[in-house]
Amino acid sequence: LIDPPRPEAIAAVAECRAAGIRVKMITGDHLQTALSIARQIGIGDGQLGIDGRHLAQLSPDAWAEQVQQVSVFARVAPAQKLELVRTLQANGEVVAMTGDGVNDAPALKQADIGIAMGRGGTEVARQAADMLLTDDNFATIEAAVEEGRTVYLNLRKTLAFVLPVNGGASMTILLGAILATPLPVTALQVLWLNMVCSLTMSLALAFEPPAAALMAQPPRPPQQPLLTPALIRRVVVVSLFNWAVIFGLFLWAETTTGDLALARTMAVQGLVLAHLVYLLSISHWHARLSELHRVGWRAIGDAPAVPLGTTATLIVQTVFSQSTWMNTFFGTHPLNLMQLIVCLLPSALMLPVAHLAHSVDPEIQVV
Repeated sequence: LIDPPRPEAIAAVAECRAAGIRVKMITGDHLQTALSIARQIGIGDGQLGIDGRHLAQLSPDAWAEQVQQVSVFARVAPAQKLELVRTLQANGEVVAMTGDGVNDAPALKQADIGIAMGRGGTEVARQAADMLLTDDNFATIEAAVEEGRTVYLNLRKTLAFVLPVNGGASMTILLGAILATPLPVTALQVLWLNMVCSLTMSLALAFEPPAAALMAQPPRPPQQPLLTPALIRRVVVVSLFNWAVIFGLFLWAETTTGDLALARTMAVQGLVLAHLVYLLSISHWHARLSELHRVGWRAIGDAPAVPLGTTATLIVQTVFSQSTWMNTFFGTHPLNLMQLIVCLLPSALMLPVAHLAHSVDPEIQVV
């Protein structure tokens, strides 16, 4: 008689191994039974295991060594489960523990993430755990890890996108105030920039699907801050470019036309169009664009947020500069074709800037 593992569990264990997550089996079954299942699932090498009786005979140093090397633990007592978790944590590991019985409760409580079975788990196990696995399926844990990594990466992408916009605008206003020159963008126009970047562009990054290579990345260190030095360098690089775009277009337009409203409109439009290119560079779409000829419109259907956000941005920016009532409210000026072409120039210049930003902060580029 056998109780074979689920096929999705085998695939999930393989995904975890590729993601740098070590999977260990702790079971009340006989050691040979546990090793047989481990070989089928792909846990460890399927050969090396130890049971609770032998664990109890080990010295503390040998215990710590076995916990690191062995992936299959059979016939272990509740106290030994708890000690296994503590030993892994003492070695700097982040431990997720699954269980369903009363004897799993101490280990579930001790683990960094205790995961109890939602269907077959006891009430004690559910109360001790941090999370409930509602379908009692190990593959769901792997899917949750992928979803968590996706949320974290999308959050970093959003910061990498929004902070340079604020940085460039802040530097522009500060320098204009110091030099006592007309501001290249007004406070109301800065508010518009933030609203457009937040609603139509950065919000699209929050709905980016999981990257294909995301689960092939090693786990990030638990102590790693959200704003890493690499991300700060990226923000500085793109902020300086944004500042140059705003000031450059403003000064050129004011010098050639003498129209302050027109100069400010060109500065805002140039910055937004450049950021559309930057948005594509940090989203999955810098890779998907090369696949359009092969998969066609399906590429957009699989990840529509960025194309929709880009389209919405172009529409609202056209209204911003060409609509009479928007001109009156925001102090903008309609642009002719030649002026629109000039506003497109920063988009081309953004390509090498984005490449430089990726070189100082490559963690954003997970495709």
